Amino acid sequence: MDAYSLLELNSMVRQSIEHTMNQEYWVEAELSECRENRGHCFMELIQKEEHSNTPIARASAKCWQSTWGMIGPYFERTTGQPLHAGLKVRLQVYPQFHEAYGFSWIITDIDPTFTLGDMARRRQEIIRQLKEEGIFDLQKDLTLPLFCLNIAVISSQSAAGYGDFVNQLADSPYDFHTQLFPAIMQGEQVEESIIQALNAIYNSCANQQTSAFDCVVIIRGGGATADLSGFDALQLAENVAQYPLPIITGIGHDRDESILDMVSNTRVKTPTAAAQLLISHLDSTALRIDTCGERINTFFSLLKTREEARIDKLSSYLSPLIFHLLEREQHKLEMLEQRAKALDPALLLKRGYSITLHNGHLLRNAAEVKPGTELETRLEQGTIISIVK
Repeated sequence: MDAYSLLELNSMVRQSIEHTMNQEYWVEAELSECRENRGHCFMELIQKEEHSNTPIARASAKCWQSTWGMIGPYFERTTGQPLHAGLKVRLQVYPQFHEAYGFSWIITDIDPTFTLGDMARRRQEIIRQLKEEGIFDLQKDLTLPLFCLNIAVISSQSAAGYGDFVNQLADSPYDFHTQLFPAIMQGEQVEESIIQALNAIYNSCANQQTSAFDCVVIIRGGGATADLSGFDALQLAENVAQYPLPIITGIGHDRDESILDMVSNTRVKTPTAAAQLLISHLDSTALRIDTCGERINTFFSLLKTREEARIDKLSSYLSPLIFHLLEREQHKLEMLEQRAKALDPALLLKRGYSITLHNGHLLRNAAEVKPGTELETRLEQGTIISIVK
């Protein structure tokens, strides 16, 4: 029985493909893998069942350097992110079969608008699910503490935006305390990395049995072409939406806000804007304190004025009353003085009466003395000492 060599059989396959599929095709698929090597891009394409994750088709695809150098940057500029696993793409391809390396689709073009549409659909589905769960607006119910000074920061330690954020707070008149919880801020690991940082912050507060931080700030530097898809992830959005501390995002990109921005307490554009928000918040607190102080001073000033007026009014009522009372008491004193003068023994002596004393006491009864007792008799003019017989 005749048999073909593997090379011969593979050559027949190659020739058959070249003759029967000698044109380019547009194909829609999901990327399960995407990597660059020496300027070329190698992808693994996959198709899943509509209502499950079961693969029903799989193929390799390549984009050579001459083509990838143009369509790769074009895709990033249009979508705001590079090609990566999980994206749905529409590619223009032609088939290639090599006797030694097997079958592959060769990519000649890409339609980024298809990916944008799929991303938009996926974003809307995540938003719908968050609203159905009743957690989409939970962060909006939280408020920054009046003295928001202890800040947990989720960022890449080497990011310029993190340095700008810390420096701006340091230059403010307030004593901010920041602690970095490092995270990967671009690429496929964004979601998992930020969730781990959030858990670390929560555990830090729990271990101290008090809130060690007043809020959480999630920041990254700019870069329009960086991978931002991680900020549109369902699990990250659920974690942020239900987080017990207010979360401020300053992701620093020019496109429409991410789902992470939507569910956070406050969204600003850049890390420096996040720092300015915190500084302005304390400015408002300081102004509020000053305003309260002025109100207190005004209140006590009015109270003092009112009480002084009341005292003056009472004084106007009391002065005549006191004068009349004093006048009446003065009259009483004068009457008592006249009565006292009328009873003055000196007046009796002037009238010819005398006063007899025994041992310094007034003598009223003659029976109180015996013969030989010495008595003192006081007259108007002088005193007589006598002995009773």
